[in-house]
Amino acid sequence: MDRILDFLAAELNAYLRARTGLLSDKVKPSSIVDEAGKYAMDDDSIGLALINVEEDRVVKNQLKDYKIREGRHIVTQPELKLNLFVMCAANFKKYDQSLKYLTHVLTFFQARPVFTPETYPGLGSDITRLVIELQKLNYDQLNQIWAFIGGKQLPSVVYRIGMVSLQDESEINVQPPITRISKELHSV
Repeated sequence: MDRILDFLAAELNAYLRARTGLLSDKVKPSSIVDEAGKYAMDDDSIGLALINVEEDRVVKNQLKDYKIREGRHIVTQPELKLNLFVMCAANFKKYDQSLKYLTHVLTFFQARPVFTPETYPGLGSDITRLVIELQKLNYDQLNQIWAFIGGKQLPSVVYRIGMVSLQDESEINVQPPITRISKELHSV
């Protein structure tokens, strides 16, 4: 998950440099608020924070995965399919700057709703694709999120990042592969 936030921050920063001529990065993966209730993000920056993770049970494979690796039959648990909920919060001294940069975030994801390793090699080959979806939050939901975070509300948006897959490569069962089939019947 950390690699995904780092990847999105790097892509957003490249987009902002191209659009605004900035020389420094404005987007950083960061907590929104620290333990004392103060903003954990730098001034004049956009914080990219993971605020929730949910398992996507609709596309979950229920069967174990079987592979042949180095002549061995390997059994692993099915991939864990996740949806990440990420908040982009603009922490600028001037309110109009917050709105300007938040607009850039919105247009960035509007133009790039899907990321794949073919179009974005920095994503890595182990992630097949990321699907970005803007979340519609009502006033109560937005208030609850900011109360949960523990800070005063900043201009922000929340995105759902779907199809994140995690796979532990621990081998739960290793056997030699089946190399021949016998037709012999044993009678009792």
